[in-house]
Amino acid sequence: MKQLLLLPISWIYGIVVGIRNQLFNMGVLKSASYDVPVISVGNITVGGTGKTPHVEYLIRLLRQHCHVAVLSRGYKRKSKGYQLADDNSTAADIGDEPLQMKRKYADITVAVCADRRQGIDHLMHDEATSNTDVILLDDAYQHRWVKPGINILLVDHQRLLHTDHMLPYGRMRERKEESKRADIIVITKCPTTMKPMDFRLLRDNLGVYPYQTLLFSTMSYQALRPMYCGNDIHLHDLDTDTSVLLIAGIAQPQRMADDLQPHFHRPITLKSYPDHHAFTPRDIADINAAYAALPEPRVAITTEKDAARLFGQKGFDDDLRHHFYMAPIEVQFLLDEAETFNAKILSYVEKNSKNSILVQQKPPLPAEKEKKKGNNTISFRKDLVP
Repeated sequence: MKQLLLLPISWIYGIVVGIRNQLFNMGVLKSASYDVPVISVGNITVGGTGKTPHVEYLIRLLRQHCHVAVLSRGYKRKSKGYQLADDNSTAADIGDEPLQMKRKYADITVAVCADRRQGIDHLMHDEATSNTDVILLDDAYQHRWVKPGINILLVDHQRLLHTDHMLPYGRMRERKEESKRADIIVITKCPTTMKPMDFRLLRDNLGVYPYQTLLFSTMSYQALRPMYCGNDIHLHDLDTDTSVLLIAGIAQPQRMADDLQPHFHRPITLKSYPDHHAFTPRDIADINAAYAALPEPRVAITTEKDAARLFGQKGFDDDLRHHFYMAPIEVQFLLDEAETFNAKILSYVEKNSKNSILVQQKPPLPAEKEKKKGNNTISFRKDLVP
């Protein structure tokens, strides 16, 4: 009953958002375009669609060819205005997800600014970042003050647009019809067991336009990385009788627990927190207690995003510190369509980069094949070619 009371508020919210979008469509509100290639990655629903792993896929695809900059608003940061990440940045300075990307890819530029136009102006004109060749806008589908060259919309496989409602009754920021602004739509977190009929049904339900490209992706867990000490370890190398404490301050922590559970006999113990949670000394004490209560052998696992906020926290017990891992995830495209995605991205950046050498020897390869065969497919900047 309480949930139904939110429905009228959702209608009002939908009307307000619809008017705003119509003003942009009519040109009353102006979207700015830029000479530098701009790729936006975002969603229509609130949280949990896999934005950061998809942005990281783009980073890996592009960083060997050109100078990449990621611009985010830096959700939950305590700083204001434009901030350029460096080796001393913290989650409080730039937010947990930008910090995660900067730590993983130290050679790229990461910046945060709530005003994306102001952020782009800084990236293009500040001396430290004026060599930027391509800008990736993180979580910017609703930021219509900027007109990206490629607009990528992510849709969670378990939260499809035609079954959801506007906030606050549902989880949608905009009506499903606004998916028409996307150039590429990616259904994320798809089960690898999907049948051809499942793909056809998703295509029919989304009502994709002829100018749009619809792709499907899934998340793959990589080797666990130690938070403090030790070596990387694969999930399948852990004893199946290992007790696991999963610490997750993300949008859908139970889904991660369900993903990891098949690797272990004992039920995973989940300590869940709100998305982007700022951990306190009380939280650390609770984590220590939950870990100590588990039978040996035992490990603690957290997400990369949570690791950005947990690393540097004081008070972890020594045994936990020695068995504390983060679980990286990477995007994999289904139906062998990585080449389709890669080709669209590389072609757009090549054609619109001011520094492009405009040399294309072969059709672009998937990022995974590039790692194996070398970066001989396309070259944008001579100073970045190994």
